[in-house]
Amino acid sequence: MKLLALDASTEALSVAVVDCVRGYEIEHFEIAPQAHARRLLPLAAELLERAELTLADLDGFAFARGPGAFTGLRIAAGLIQGLAAGVDRPVVPVSTLAALAARCLHNDEHVNRVRVVQDARMGEIYTADYVRGDGATPRPLGDERVIRPEMLEIETANEYTRAGNGWGVVATERSLAPEALTPSEHWPHALDIARLAVPALRHGEGLPASQALPVYVRDDVARKPGGSR
Repeated sequence: MKLLALDASTEALSVAVVDCVRGYEIEHFEIAPQAHARRLLPLAAELLERAELTLADLDGFAFARGPGAFTGLRIAAGLIQGLAAGVDRPVVPVSTLAALAARCLHNDEHVNRVRVVQDARMGEIYTADYVRGDGATPRPLGDERVIRPEMLEIETANEYTRAGNGWGVVATERSLAPEALTPSEHWPHALDIARLAVPALRHGEGLPASQALPVYVRDDVARKPGGSR
């Protein structure tokens, strides 16, 4: 199983190539606001060259489908759609929040529960809870939500490993010191998106390129002309 994954859902951007046959994984990650449209495609070409693969060699593609920055989600989805359609390969859209949870589970075998909180701007946060499933696969404990920071239950926060760049927003809203709610991981990574996509591709759960669409969660804002998040 060989695949290319992209993430442009936050200020960070990342590209990953995974070749399960060779046990090969490579990722480029950087914080680069406003550079997603310019940087993602050249980075994908660079990583494929380093992996000695072409687009035609790939079994599929994956991308962070959201929730996240609306513009970044559209950029990643559009690029993946174009690349996948060009070689007639399936696409796996992966939850941004699940990718963050997977990163925590993969990096620490002792982590079993993860609460992800991402900054949704406009005075809101995206959040979801996960528990360890098979291996480092996160199993959702409920729906992804967009809520105001004061609505997040923090009394049970210590029962979870915290992930996401929205915990600082919650701390500010609750008049807490930022270090009181420090997350283990701040940003989603394309490598975790690729790892989550592999079993879906193996089970034939990839989508045709035209159906690989972002999931905004905050749909009312996504529909507004000029909406950026």
